[in-house]
Amino acid sequence: MDVQLAERVKALTPSATLAITAKAKEMKAQGIDIIGLGAGEPDFNTPDHIIEAAYKSLQDGQTKYTPAGGLVELKAAIINKFKEDQGITYKQNEIIVTTGAKHALYNLFQVILNEGDEVIIPTPYWVSYPEQVKLADGVPVYVDGKESNDFKITPEQLEAAITDKTKAVIINSPSNPTGMLYTADELKALGEVALRKNIWVVSDEIYEKLVYGDNKHISIAQLSPELKEQTIIINGVSKSHSMTGWRIGYAAGNAKVIKAMTDLASHSTSNPTTTSQYGAIAAYTDTQAPVEEMKKAFQERLNIIYEKLTAIPGVACLKPQGAFYLYPNVAEAAKLTGHVSVDDFVGALLEEANVAVVPGSGFGTPENIRLSYATSLELLEKATQRIADYVNDNKKG
Repeated sequence: MDVQLAERVKALTPSATLAITAKAKEMKAQGIDIIGLGAGEPDFNTPDHIIEAAYKSLQDGQTKYTPAGGLVELKAAIINKFKEDQGITYKQNEIIVTTGAKHALYNLFQVILNEGDEVIIPTPYWVSYPEQVKLADGVPVYVDGKESNDFKITPEQLEAAITDKTKAVIINSPSNPTGMLYTADELKALGEVALRKNIWVVSDEIYEKLVYGDNKHISIAQLSPELKEQTIIINGVSKSHSMTGWRIGYAAGNAKVIKAMTDLASHSTSNPTTTSQYGAIAAYTDTQAPVEEMKKAFQERLNIIYEKLTAIPGVACLKPQGAFYLYPNVAEAAKLTGHVSVDDFVGALLEEANVAVVPGSGFGTPENIRLSYATSLELLEKATQRIADYVNDNKKG
């Protein structure tokens, strides 16, 4: 049979993260000692009290469908979280619980975009943003978050990129892959442009709980009632509570948009997994001590590995303020070791140093690589030493 796939699928770009992970797994299966730094998930298990709450829900017979937009009790917990953390008030009809934050983003673009509508995506970007926009027949428009500006875009850049087809701008703070944060003043300036030009702000806040030192996460929606009305917040429990496999995310915002997303979900996923929703209720209503412990461990790893990484010849790196990624510029290291591109350098690190990292080309910045420190300190130190040894042993001239 001559299989003809839909054009929308043909346009998708394969995930650089998944490609490097697949290659690393293949090499591991051959018995090669590979250290993988591509993980986009915490290396801690889900806290016990969350597991116990989910198990109890099964024992109590909570194994049936729930409302498509999520359990009332979970929405109430999310509403309370917004009130406590950001001082924002939402109603039940302004919240949808989804099958992961990725699902929330997918549904959002499906309901707000028509063919040819543009979405402004700052680079570096999380790999799924442009693909999800394209799947909704939209057009990704990239704006360069310059390394000299901590990988953040300016209001002037945002305004210059807006056309009569612009529907939304994505703000991801803390950022995947850079770990950088927007300040309240920076968000306010971007928000003023969005309000003046009447475009949606899609605020991806999935890493909000993982912020280090004196830095503080600010949601653009908390800055004014007008910005709250024009912002759709995307969040979830995957990163904050180490629940990646549970697939619980949510969106908060304009009731009309949330209803449309809920209607779409009712014809696709029906509802998020019931027992996972009960686990998420416990995540938000019970102790937050495991979240703090995890954050403390990430910060300790960051401080140690950052020093070791930036001591490697040809490696320059802004120190992340949140999330669990380092995003160094390694263009000079690639050049020092005789590679024509960072992608080639990444391939050599895997094949010769047995360290798997993700090339920045997949995030829109080909001079960088992404390393996740969501793995043990022992492995991080070992991996960093392997990278250092490779560069030092292969320097040209």
